[in-house]
Amino acid sequence: MTRRPLVAAVIGALLLSACTAAPTATTPSTPPTVIDSRPLAELDLLDDPRAFVGASTAVLGVTAIAPVTGAPAPALPVTVTSHDLDGDTRVTIERADAVIGLDLSGSIAATIFGLGLGDRVVARDVSTVFPGATELPVVTNGGHSLNSEAIIALRPDLIITDGTIGPIDVLLQLRDAGIAVVFVETNPTLEGVGELARQVSAALGSPGAGELLATRLGSELATKQAEIAAIAPTDDANKLRMIFLYLRGSAGIYYLFGEESGADVLIEALGGIDVAAEIGWSGMKPMTDEALIAANPDLILVMSDGLASVGGVDGLLESKPAIALTLAGKKKRFVNMADGQILSFGPRTPAVLDALARAIYAPTR
Repeated sequence: MTRRPLVAAVIGALLLSACTAAPTATTPSTPPTVIDSRPLAELDLLDDPRAFVGASTAVLGVTAIAPVTGAPAPALPVTVTSHDLDGDTRVTIERADAVIGLDLSGSIAATIFGLGLGDRVVARDVSTVFPGATELPVVTNGGHSLNSEAIIALRPDLIITDGTIGPIDVLLQLRDAGIAVVFVETNPTLEGVGELARQVSAALGSPGAGELLATRLGSELATKQAEIAAIAPTDDANKLRMIFLYLRGSAGIYYLFGEESGADVLIEALGGIDVAAEIGWSGMKPMTDEALIAANPDLILVMSDGLASVGGVDGLLESKPAIALTLAGKKKRFVNMADGQILSFGPRTPAVLDALARAIYAPTR
């Protein structure tokens, strides 16, 4: 069962409403963490992760997308099911020589590169910032709003999206203009990473590559989860109690992400306790002082641009005294990561988990 309608509607509305006020570049509240390339188990781990004081930044050690090899060549035309927001429809793709992947985290474009078809991508959204893609033209304005003229000028054969970038009317207009537009269902879970690879590869006429990528990512995720479990506290009394806050200070947006937001999956995979779930918080809803105080987290996960938009940790604590009253607030225990990475459920997910685990259990400053 997909959670895409919830995630697309809420996160998409949040970012679209805040995109004009958000910073244009990732600006961590603390200097970037020095990356230690040793395996997690060999790092200088904290004796007590709950006792650490201070903020840290999670930084991907490897940002390039490794493509699968040995897959059969794409075979077109194909007809696939497009999961449009108003219901499924069948879409036939005749050509896929010029492709654009669009979503809030850059996961679809990353998946295309992971399938070994990155040379077909002709444009990018603002969140697609990994090597091999950064030189491509950006077709979003002011953050996450589509520029239809820029897209049409590039004459793409195929657009693959999950509906989190819009307006949706623009995508439907592009379809009416003769461009094949396929909506995929994204599920913010570790299992959903492989399913995304299969859906994207089907639209590209390369299902074999999708199976190869899904299998590889499943293995990488299982390995990374085992590595994290080996360094994280096993006793619930010692586990870090975490929450995820979505911040856009200039737009006055402060959201607490709960169950079925993707943040719950991330926290569990990091060996933490999702305290938003404990207080019955589901989806993404405006933060309340009562909810924050009831949750009383040890650690708060945030996006880097979001933290910068509220003036960093000190600015956030000053503007939101309820956060300052929590254990995380008192210890300034925040972990930030680039906006287009931290909730990226795609080929970068194993690396995202690794980077966050380093910032949480072996922070460096």
